[in-house]
Amino acid sequence: MNRPSAGRRLNMPALEITTPGLVALTGVITALAIWLIILAARLTRNPRNRPGVSMDMVDQARELKSLGQIQEAVFFVRGETGMSQRAAARFVNRL
Repeated sequence: MNRPSAGRRLNMPALEITTPGLVALTGVITALAIWLIILAARLTRNPRNRPGVSMDMVDQARELKSLGQIQEAVFFVRGETGMSQRAAARFVNRL
């Protein structure tokens, strides 16, 4: 049996990236991936196809508020528009 001794090194080829084109390509792919992640996060935060505020919805929310059912009005506005809790509460308070 030929075993390497403790002081002996094994000659293994080292991984070296010597091609500048490969480094540049890796950088471009990484930047593109980061850009796509940021774009996806922004699009999910502000969806473009959500319905707008209709006058019927405003009238119903105003009626709920006049009956003292403010939380129900906020919940209704959130369900109809997709607004956040804070934005819907501000909307109802301004009615």
